[in-house]
Formats: sequence, structure tokens, C-alpha cells
Amino acid sequence: MKLKYLGHSCFLIETNGKKLIVDPFISANELAKDIDVDAIRVDYVLLTHGHQDHVLDAETIAKNSNAKIVSNFEISSWYEEKGIPGHGMNHGGSWNFDFGKLKYVNAIHSSVLPDGTYGGNPGGFVIESAGKRLYIAGDTALHMDMKLIPIVSGKLDAAILPIGDNFTMGPDEALLASDFIECDRVIGCHFDTFGYIVIKDKEAVIERFKKKGKNLSLPAIGDEIAL
Repeated sequence: MKLKYLGHSCFLIETNGKKLIVDPFISANELAKDIDVDAIRVDYVLLTHGHQDHVLDAETIAKNSNAKIVSNFEISSWYEEKGIPGHGMNHGGSWNFDFGKLKYVNAIHSSVLPDGTYGGNPGGFVIESAGKRLYIAGDTALHMDMKLIPIVSGKLDAAILPIGDNFTMGPDEALLASDFIECDRVIGCHFDTFGYIVIKDKEAVIERFKKKGKNLSLPAIGDEIAL
């Protein structure tokens, strides 16, 4: 499984011969201005919730790719009305796709689609593919349900956790979350995109995780990560 960071909370994932993109917010992200959204081709678009900074480029990428939108029932249905095929899920449910098994798990946040439509309950994903298991938390506060993930899904190889604070967990909560999910390899997201979520001293945060036996990555846009 190979990941490429495209900024904010967006990752391109290649696994089992398929390409997935998670929460594509690229074209309005000044930090990702060198990425050509129209050139992106994927098989699936995974959306954790309906906020614009997670779905902005989903329609463009899905239509250009003939890709399927995978999200909660409300969001996938909203895109189906736009003529984009979807696979709706809900909390606790799993499905075996051609790239592997996907589970939709709880997140504590808000969710509304760009036109004001109710976006259902926000969530995250656990991907099991190519012998690896990856947790994508989505935008979330720290919550006790995270402790269920290793119990229900098994040992994680890595976790993508929001870490920018203000709208989601900050570094201290993300560190505690890594204990809850029993995962020592953490990839941070939802940081630096705009003023409220800038991490001023990244090395200090990385060192804080290191002291607890954790490996924290705060990737730059374009960085590739192999699992």
C-alpha cells in the first residue's frame, strides 16, 4: 500500500492495483497549487464527511475518472443525484471492495454539504488491503470509540489522524488517540492549510510523539509513504 499526501486531509492511495483518493480539497488550497486536479484519475473517492474542505474536488475527480464515491448514505446519495455512482455506508458497517475491505467508523465532528444539504454523521475508515491495515480518522475529536478499532478490526499498521487543533484534535489529543487505537505509526493531517491550524513547531510535536515510542509523520505535499 502506497500513500501520497496531496495536502490538508487528502491522500492518494494505491493498493491492490486500484487507486483511491480521500477527502480531495486541492484546487482551493494555496499550498497545493502545483497539483493538477484535472489530471487525477482514481477508481474510488472516499469522503469522511461533507465539509467543503473535504469534498471540494470530489465531483470533478469522480467524473473525470468514472470513479465511485464511497461515503455515508447521505453523502453518496447526494452525489448519485448528480449522476455519480456511489456506495453508501453507515457506522459499524463493512464492505469487501475489489481493493480490499473497508469499514466505516465513528467520528465526532459536524457535517453539512456545500449547498447546505444535511451531510449525515461524519465518520472515518479502516482499510484492509494488501496485507496492511490503515485507519483514516477523518475530522474528529478524541473519543472513546477509538478504543474499539483494534478490538474490532485488529492491529493497525498506520493511522492518519487530524492534528491541527481548533476544528479537530490537536497534538496532545492525537497522541492519546494513538494509545486508544494501539498504533505507533501516525501520519498527521488537517494542519497548516489556514491560520487556525498551523503547527508552529513541528519538530517539537514529532519529538513529543517520539518520547512516547511513536513515529509521527507530518508530511509535506507530494510526500509518498509506503506501508
